Amino acid sequence: MSPRTSTRGTRSASRASSKRSWTRRLGAARRRGRRGRRRRLVSIGLAAVVLLALGYGFANRDELTDTILEVTLPLRHEDVIRQESADHDVPPELIAAVIYVESKFRDQTSSAGARGLMQITPSTAEIIEQLSGGQTFTLEDLADPDVNIAYGTFYLRHLLDKFDGNEEAALAAYNGGETNVAQRWGGSELETEDIDFAETRSYVEDVLEKRDEYRQHYGEELGID
Repeated sequence: MSPRTSTRGTRSASRASSKRSWTRRLGAARRRGRRGRRRRLVSIGLAAVVLLALGYGFANRDELTDTILEVTLPLRHEDVIRQESADHDVPPELIAAVIYVESKFRDQTSSAGARGLMQITPSTAEIIEQLSGGQTFTLEDLADPDVNIAYGTFYLRHLLDKFDGNEEAALAAYNGGETNVAQRWGGSELETEDIDFAETRSYVEDVLEKRDEYRQHYGEELGID
């Protein structure tokens, strides 16, 4: 084989190799292009979904707000709460807040035997019966929302009267006991920071926070002027 023939063969092989290399690069570029187009389409689709969701949320913001409140700040038995509030002169938002913190408006029984929406213990129920002059009470009655809210509101009124209208003291007594409030935490002069029990202090803070939220979000439902 002559040197010329050898050179032509080498050049042909080189061109073939270059063509294959270029073809591979072209194929890789096309694949990258297709992947890029797919990514752009996915991004455009996601953006469209987000915009649609935002548009729906804006158009239906009141409905969405109500749905969120239904989950984060539920309200049930507002007619009973309004009635008991009027009967015992206890702010309806305070009653709703106690129910929320005690049970989140779910009927339940605690390990300590507290029952119903306002988590009334049998011993507290007996005190309420004595104070109210009731005679027909049974423990099963505490599972009835009407009875439970009536009892709980009556007891809140009793505590407010005992501690001169001090809501913090009344709530501390509702959770931590009248004796602790009267003899250890300052009675009618109690402030939240005076409460020794961390659980009771947290309870009072939570109820007061929820009281303000119920007043803000459910004024009409609770009959708040």
